[in-house]
Amino acid sequence: MRVVAASASVNHRLITCLLAFFSLNLFACGSEPEETVAQQDENYEVRKATMLQHMQNHFDSKYSLPPEIVEGLERGDISQADIDEKIARGDFEKFFQFKTPAELPDTLIWENGNDLPDLGSPDATKGGTLYLALSDFPRTLRLYGPDANGSFRPWILDDTRMGLAQRHPNDTSIDANGNFRYFPGLAESWALDPNEPTVYVRINPAARFSDGVPVTVDDMMFSFYLWQQPFIQAPWYNNYFQRNFTRITKFDDHTFSLTLPENKPNILSKTLELEPMPLHFFYEFAEDYVERYQWKFVPTTGPYVITEENLKKGRSVTLTRNKQWWAKDLKFWRNRFNPDRIHLSVIRDSAKSFEAFKKGELSLANIVLPDFYYEKLPADDPLVESGWIHRAVFYNDIPRPSYGLWMNTARPMLNDQNVRIGINYAVNFKKVIDEYFRGDYSRMNTTADGYGEFTHPTLTARPFDLQAALGAFAKAGYTERGPDGILTNSQGDRLSLTLTTGYETLKDTLTILREEALQAGLELRLEVLDGTAAWKKIQEKQHDIAFSAFGVASEMYPRYWETYHSVNAYDQPWLADGQPNPARQLKPQTNNLQSLAIAELDTLIEAYRAAEEVTKMKELAFAMEDILHEDASFVPGFVMPFLRTGYWRWVRWPDDFNVKLARSALEYHLLWIDQTVETETRNARKRNETFESVDAVYEQYKQD
Repeated sequence: MRVVAASASVNHRLITCLLAFFSLNLFACGSEPEETVAQQDENYEVRKATMLQHMQNHFDSKYSLPPEIVEGLERGDISQADIDEKIARGDFEKFFQFKTPAELPDTLIWENGNDLPDLGSPDATKGGTLYLALSDFPRTLRLYGPDANGSFRPWILDDTRMGLAQRHPNDTSIDANGNFRYFPGLAESWALDPNEPTVYVRINPAARFSDGVPVTVDDMMFSFYLWQQPFIQAPWYNNYFQRNFTRITKFDDHTFSLTLPENKPNILSKTLELEPMPLHFFYEFAEDYVERYQWKFVPTTGPYVITEENLKKGRSVTLTRNKQWWAKDLKFWRNRFNPDRIHLSVIRDSAKSFEAFKKGELSLANIVLPDFYYEKLPADDPLVESGWIHRAVFYNDIPRPSYGLWMNTARPMLNDQNVRIGINYAVNFKKVIDEYFRGDYSRMNTTADGYGEFTHPTLTARPFDLQAALGAFAKAGYTERGPDGILTNSQGDRLSLTLTTGYETLKDTLTILREEALQAGLELRLEVLDGTAAWKKIQEKQHDIAFSAFGVASEMYPRYWETYHSVNAYDQPWLADGQPNPARQLKPQTNNLQSLAIAELDTLIEAYRAAEEVTKMKELAFAMEDILHEDASFVPGFVMPFLRTGYWRWVRWPDDFNVKLARSALEYHLLWIDQTVETETRNARKRNETFESVDAVYEQYKQD
C-alpha cells in the first residue's frame, strides 16, 4: 500500500512537535557518530536534513487505516480518492502521535517479568573464541532488503540483538491476559491497556546502542518510518508494519505505546519482540539505502559487533563481544553471550566442515543428520570414546520448521491442480524418513504442525501412491511415457520440473525423492545452490519447486497472511469485480512461495487476523488448512523432534544443557568456553591421554 497523501491543511501543532522532537532529541544522540560521518561525506548535513524532512512528511501524511479499508483498497473495492476524502473529513487518525506523560492512562498495571527464573549458568565464564562454519559468505550486512534474509541473518538480527523484551524459553505458562510470559530487554516494564489493543512500554534509560548512543523512543518512531519505506525493498516489512499496527504514540523520551487493529491474546508478542533501529546511524537513509548500507554494520543493542577488520570477504566473519555492553550484568542476560569472539569461517562443503570440526578447528558441529550421528561421529568414535569430543541429544518443544516441497503455482505446468496432486503422491517422503533418517524423524501433515490445539485434527499428508499419482497426471493430460520413462502430454510437453534447494547437507534426501518419482513418470531435476542464492531465487519466485522450510519462532498461533495471502503473491491480484487481474505481476521478496491467489483463502485469512476469540481462530485455521490441502501446492515433508550436537570438551553448557523453546543449540547463547580445559584437552590429545566419555541425552522436554 502506498503512503496516503496528506490533506491540504497542515497540522501546525504536529509540525511544531516534530521540530522540537528533531532539535531536542534526535540531535542529542551524541556528537561522535555525527562527526565521524561528516568527516567521511561532505554532503552529510544535506543528507541529514533531507532524511529528517522525509520523516516530517511521513509523520504528517501517514494515517491509520483499518484492516478492512486496506484490504478493500488492495481488492479495488475502495479507491484512493475515497480514502483521501475520508482523511479530509477526519475519519482516520494519524499513525504517529505525540502526547505528554500526563496523558498516560492511570489504570495501567505495569509488569516487568523479573519474577521469572534466570537463564544460563552462574558458572559461565567470559572469554575465549567460539569457532564455527558458514556455508557461504554473507551477501550484505543490511538487516533488510535484497539478500538480507539469508543464512547469515541470525548472526546480525535474530539471535544476537535485543528486543524490547523476550519470551521466556522455559516458562511456557500463559498470564491472566492470555499472553506468554516475557522478561525485560530494552524495556524495563510494560502494560496492557484494559480498554483497547494498546501496549505501553518504558525503555530502560540505561539502554545503549553498541556505539554508546542512548536508546530512546525517537529510535522506535524512526523504526516504523524505516520499515514502511518502499526503498528498503523488503515488501514483507512494508506489509507487516502497515497492517499489524495502527498507531505509535510518544509520551516522553522513554515511554511510548503501540496500538494494534485487534486485541488478540498474543498482542505482547507483536510488540515486545520489536527492536528499535538507531536513528543517528540512518541520517543518510534515503532512496539509495540498498547500496549505501550494503556493508555497514548497524549499531546493535546486543552483545556482539562486527568491525571492518573482522570482515574478511569470502573467507570469514568475526563477531566481537562488546565488553561495555550495557546489559552485561542484568538478569536474564548476564550468563549468556559468553565467548569474547565468534569466528565464522566460510566452508562451503559440509564434509570439509565436519572434518575441520574433528581436527579441532571448529568448536562444535550439528550432528542431527543420521549419517553424522551414526557413522561420521558414532558413540564408539575414538574422539568420543576418548572424551575429547562430547555428544548431546536434546529434545525441545516448539512448532516445527515446515520442511517440504513448495510449488510455484505461477509456473505454467504447476498451475494445474491435478499436476500438483500427482506430485504429492509421487514423492516418497516415507522412504526418506525410514531409510535416510533411520526412522528418527516423522512425517509432517500441515505447516501448522506443533501448534497444539491449532494442529489440524484429521488432515494427513498424501502417501506415496503410484496409481494415484498416475491417475492425477492423466487428468492433467500426461498419459504417454517417452523413451526415458517420463510422461508427456499431447503437445509433447514432458512432465519435468526443477527442484531447487539451498540445503546441501540434505541433497541425498532429494535424490531419493527424484528416483522414486521416476516410477510415476515425473522428472525432478535437482538444483543445489548455496543457501543465500537458493533463498534469493525462491523469494523472487523464479523456482519451479523449492525444497525449503520456514524457521519458527516461539509463536502462540500459526501465521497465514505472510505465506498465503494473494497480496504477497502479486501486485494488484484482483479486479474490482473479484476476478483475477490478467495484468498482475509476481511480487518478489515475500514469503508466499507458492504464488497463491485464492479469493476464499484471502477472506479466511482476513477473518483470522481480525478474530479475537481463540475458538474462532481455530475454526478459521482448520478451514484454511483444508483449502491448502486441497490446493496441493505444498508437499509436507518431515519433522525433527530433537537436536543433536557434537562439541569439543572445552565447550561448556548449563547442567540441563539448553532451554525448552530452543530452535538450535546456539539460539540462546548459553554456552561458554573454558580456556583452561581447552589447553588441557589439546595437550592431552597430543599425548593421547583420555577423559571420561560423555554421550548425553536430555529428555526433560521430550514430547509424547
